[in-house]
Amino acid sequence: MNYNKRDYSNELLINLYKSLLKPRMIEEKMLVLLRQGKISKWFSGIGQEAISVGVANAMREDEYILPMHRNLGIFTTRNIPLTRLFSQFQGKGNGFTKGRDRSFHMGSQEYKIIGMISHLGPQMGVADGIALGNLLKKNKKITTVFSGDGGASEGDFHESINVAAVWNLPVIFVIENNGYGLSTPSNEQFKCKQFIDKCLGYGMEGVQVDGNNILDVYQAVLDISESMRSNPRPIMLECLTFRMRGHEEASGTKYVPKELFEEWGKKDPVHNYESFLLNENILNENKILTIRNEIKMEIDEAVTVAFSEEDVKANTTNELADLYAPLTSKSMTPIKNDKTEKRLLDAISDAMKMAMQKHDNLIIMGQDIAEYGGVFKATQGFVEEFGKDRIRNTPICESAILGAGLGLSINGYKSIIEMQFADFVTCGFNQIINNLAKTHYRWGQNVDVVVRMPTGAGVGAGPFHSQSNEAWFTHTPGLKVVYPAFPSDAKGLLLAAIEDPNPVMFFEHKALYRSISEEVFDDYYTIEIGKANLLKAGKDVSIITYGFGVHWALETLKNNPSISADLIDLRTLLPWDKEAVINSVKKTGRAIILHEDCLTGGIGGEIAAYISENCFEYLDAPIIRSASLDTPVPMSEELERNFLPKARFEQQLLQLLEY
Repeated sequence: MNYNKRDYSNELLINLYKSLLKPRMIEEKMLVLLRQGKISKWFSGIGQEAISVGVANAMREDEYILPMHRNLGIFTTRNIPLTRLFSQFQGKGNGFTKGRDRSFHMGSQEYKIIGMISHLGPQMGVADGIALGNLLKKNKKITTVFSGDGGASEGDFHESINVAAVWNLPVIFVIENNGYGLSTPSNEQFKCKQFIDKCLGYGMEGVQVDGNNILDVYQAVLDISESMRSNPRPIMLECLTFRMRGHEEASGTKYVPKELFEEWGKKDPVHNYESFLLNENILNENKILTIRNEIKMEIDEAVTVAFSEEDVKANTTNELADLYAPLTSKSMTPIKNDKTEKRLLDAISDAMKMAMQKHDNLIIMGQDIAEYGGVFKATQGFVEEFGKDRIRNTPICESAILGAGLGLSINGYKSIIEMQFADFVTCGFNQIINNLAKTHYRWGQNVDVVVRMPTGAGVGAGPFHSQSNEAWFTHTPGLKVVYPAFPSDAKGLLLAAIEDPNPVMFFEHKALYRSISEEVFDDYYTIEIGKANLLKAGKDVSIITYGFGVHWALETLKNNPSISADLIDLRTLLPWDKEAVINSVKKTGRAIILHEDCLTGGIGGEIAAYISENCFEYLDAPIIRSASLDTPVPMSEELERNFLPKARFEQQLLQLLEY
């Protein structure tokens, strides 16, 4: 291996050696502990250390790096105390995730490292968001994100690189091309000869280096970073390397031809660099022995501390408390009492405009939301007032944009992301369920993201533009799910969602956008998330509903004036107002839950179960669920009317009262 030491000082060359040696020695220790049965799993980066170490040394300490599970050298080069690292590996409390996750599934604002989730690709969208924040701040900072050649087959790879290219985001996409995705070789992963061949199609530059040559990796990142600081844009850095161990230790390496190990064994990044330093008389055997002994002592001490640390003690109160980031702001009442007649859509637009005026760090992203104003015109005129930096048209890349929302939050921004239709959220489902929802619980990072969800049937839009999919998200701890039925609630709740440092799925019924209106405060105000609204008070039955169901229930009660009912508009579905529901059912003794979502798996089942468990002795009749048919949403008016529960609800309500 040929090393070009350029004009590097001997001090730098030795520091790079120490940085390269430390993760190798830690891994060798981990393999011993694994054989002893003291640890359960390990993803080895042996043979690939020069990439992590070269990148981390070339970047500034205040710049974010998003590594994968073979990038131990990132963590050690950033000088994270080994006691904390080993505690993290062992699931101990001194780690970064309080025992809730292991390995490198962690993040740290202190060390500017954002660890991975097991789905690999989503990290790249998060990097886009962090880089977007840097671009808006004009701070000339670079973000680096890692992917393996296997993970680069995921859709997130395409989406994130495309977004970065379109927006000129200063991201270095480091591809560790080690020849295998678990056991699948490169020729079964992609057809192109090399990853940098992909760059032309994205309109971006690509650089390829020998990933086992620490000096070439280091210099490549220095050169790329310097260029990107003066001319922000993404660049792909393909590092050719080889994985000398299994995907993880239990999987073995039988699928790899022996001659490949022999070939790449000769290119070992640690041994070759050490030999180079010896040949150049920069190091000698005694100095190397001293360095190794110092690192060994540090490792052994850290292992002793981590293994002697007590196991995490389960505390349900703490577990639930850490699910959401604390909300410091209280509900805000309007200062002025002036009101204007507003439709639901007007109220939503008004809320976003006022939030944009209040929060300089708020970004709105979505398809066609800028000059076009969005397909429903919720952001019409926004780009003229706030500019295209803050009102951002996005490519059709739902996953990357949702990931970017998390990245923006990590970098100190708020974001609103519009799904053009709630149905399209499936293309970004993983980001919401596994990244946005779990991040605060895992490592304490707030996720200041609101996802707007134009939802619902009643407009003849068919199976792919009419779904009520709120129950997908009410099942996911860490999210908040809001679903207003009136313009005044929509404005107050949307402003509350934007104030909230947690991920909020904000559902807006399309059929209500322009069909209902009411007097709404012109001033800024919020409505507390998680609180239901008692619209009508009665004694015979509790009607529990939300969204369009509220209006169906109001119409039914108007047509049946003899029915004395509590009508509860939940407004928030996660967390939902259990106290309001239980108090009502205890009073009336009967409950019917109405929602537009399909019957099976809808939130009505959860509410019914909770009522049954907590109000059984108060019930005078079975709990009834009224919901849409368990079919996709049909398009024709007649079929859609039959699908929706509006007509059935009235019959079910009357039957319940006769029970």
